[in-house]
Amino acid sequence: MRLLPTRNCRRFHYPLSVALLAISLGPLKTAQAEIDLSLFSDHALVEQPQLVACTLTTGEEAECARLVVKYKPDNLDIGPFCPETVTDQGGVWAWDGKDAGLYRLNTAFFDMLASLGLDFSDDDQHINVSDPGAGRPTSDHACLEASEDSSVEMTVLIPTNAKKAQQPTDLGTVAKVGLAVDGVPIFADAPSVLQTGHLPALDTCGGHIDPGGWYHWHGTATDINTVFKHAHVDADCVLPQQSSALFGYAFDGYAMYGSTELDGSVPDDLDACNGHVGVTARSPEGEYHYHSTDSFPNLPSCLSGLQAQDNFSTTASNGIGSQRGSAEGGPAGDGQRMPPGMDKAAQTLGVTEQELMQALRSSGTGRPDLEKTAATLGVSVQQLRSALPRPEKR
Repeated sequence: MRLLPTRNCRRFHYPLSVALLAISLGPLKTAQAEIDLSLFSDHALVEQPQLVACTLTTGEEAECARLVVKYKPDNLDIGPFCPETVTDQGGVWAWDGKDAGLYRLNTAFFDMLASLGLDFSDDDQHINVSDPGAGRPTSDHACLEASEDSSVEMTVLIPTNAKKAQQPTDLGTVAKVGLAVDGVPIFADAPSVLQTGHLPALDTCGGHIDPGGWYHWHGTATDINTVFKHAHVDADCVLPQQSSALFGYAFDGYAMYGSTELDGSVPDDLDACNGHVGVTARSPEGEYHYHSTDSFPNLPSCLSGLQAQDNFSTTASNGIGSQRGSAEGGPAGDGQRMPPGMDKAAQTLGVTEQELMQALRSSGTGRPDLEKTAATLGVSVQQLRSALPRPEKR
């Protein structure tokens, strides 16, 4: 099968060209379905996309698009993240404690956190900034800002033939969502400050750098100004905004759009995952796709379709998708591998591996406090104790 050549869409500079290009070039047709690989930006691709054999989570053999992308697109400017002092202005954060909501990282926000016992600054009003890729923060509460690693590459597998699953896949903290057409990976909500004590700052487009050194989105960046307007937040994403534009593809192969339809209307028939069957620029007859929302994180809350096994990996030494697999935002980057059996324990408790590890590590130094961990996860101590793997004999 011959692949359509990948075109440089320059999404950042010509947002309307995405829909026009989809109409003019048409999608890449496969034996069973279609995915338009020509929309992925050359600014992010390490190599031309390929169609490869893959295995779905059900064990079924399938065809996937394989995309290898850079640590960030060449033409993407990122930041700001953590402010230098409490009087400076940084990125944004979705606070989930008292007076929950989306906030700009500024004096008012850090003063509010300090009043709640979460002081992120020193005596000179400098923000405690820590690189999660360099080890554990030395302060009780730190604003996390990882360093870029331009050598890192990410490999993504997306089914070309999107199929509905029997049950949707819930998207917990830092769960894999998809890949934007600008080549930036998309992940669900970042870890809570209430769980870790630390704040992995997002920039004003809703993204930040993983401890592994690569940039990713935690929101629909090309429609995030809709969220800022709804939340009355004084912020502005530098990327062109278009609420009806294609943002990317989810890991189940379904397309993700902004918060409105092509005609500017807001869809009123979305399912629990923020998806529905409707007309799109590439499908006048209608297709199932996701829409963003006006609240952060403005992403699908679950995925309706089947995903490929091992659908995300990186060459990074730590962080999400690496061999060490530490979760971002918690004690990430400390070089600890995921202990054997934690995957089964997380499944038993109904949480993700990242959530389980974050809860254990943030419960205290040294031996984890099972009572605190159980309270964080919303389970009983007995349930937690029974689910956790037995310590390895030495």
